[in-house]
Amino acid sequence: MLKFAPSILTADLARLKEVVQEAEAAGVDWIHLDVMDGVFVPNLTFGPILVEAVRRVTSLPLDVHLMIVNPERYLEDFARAGADHITVHFEATYHPHRAVQRVKELGKKAGLAINPGTPLEAFEPLLPELDLALLMSVNPGFGGQKYIPTATGRLQRLRAMRDQLNPACLLVVDGGVNRDTVREVYQAGADVAVAGSALFNGRPVAENLKALKEVLYALGGG
Repeated sequence: MLKFAPSILTADLARLKEVVQEAEAAGVDWIHLDVMDGVFVPNLTFGPILVEAVRRVTSLPLDVHLMIVNPERYLEDFARAGADHITVHFEATYHPHRAVQRVKELGKKAGLAINPGTPLEAFEPLLPELDLALLMSVNPGFGGQKYIPTATGRLQRLRAMRDQLNPACLLVVDGGVNRDTVREVYQAGADVAVAGSALFNGRPVAENLKALKEVLYALGGG
């Protein structure tokens, strides 16, 4: 069964409590928080204070995606703020293995993410220790982007690598997931789909989630 993790990047943050609780009531699996520093990606979002605010209003796992350079500097801050999963980017640190180890030392699930132009081999030495392997299906930095079609083949190859090296690691796809692409990412092997504008778009989250799941029900995968 595909899990759904709505990204609050496209939500109305003026109504943070309401939108997070609406998503929880709708039946989403995680809340995804995109942390951007304006350096690693061309956008600036939020830090541990907002993660802490979300932690106070939901019991769902908080999936924190650090799109920041030298993420090691802030791992403890996000752990204290209430993150359940902390994912760092391979491209954003000189020491991805050290960062993954530190997340696990903090008692959190550790993830590694790679951008569309980064070879899948970046995952290989770290997969045995990962809880999450996040494949970007758009270039990171903004919500509402179109799914990059080559991500499908990359996800299939990553699935084979994961199955060989660490079957317990969850494969997360992030970017452009909507009614037109959710079937493709599920069939390619994703365990978790991050969705932003497909879930937070002015219409009820429950209605949007149902529409995504209906595509999967036809495959027997909802």
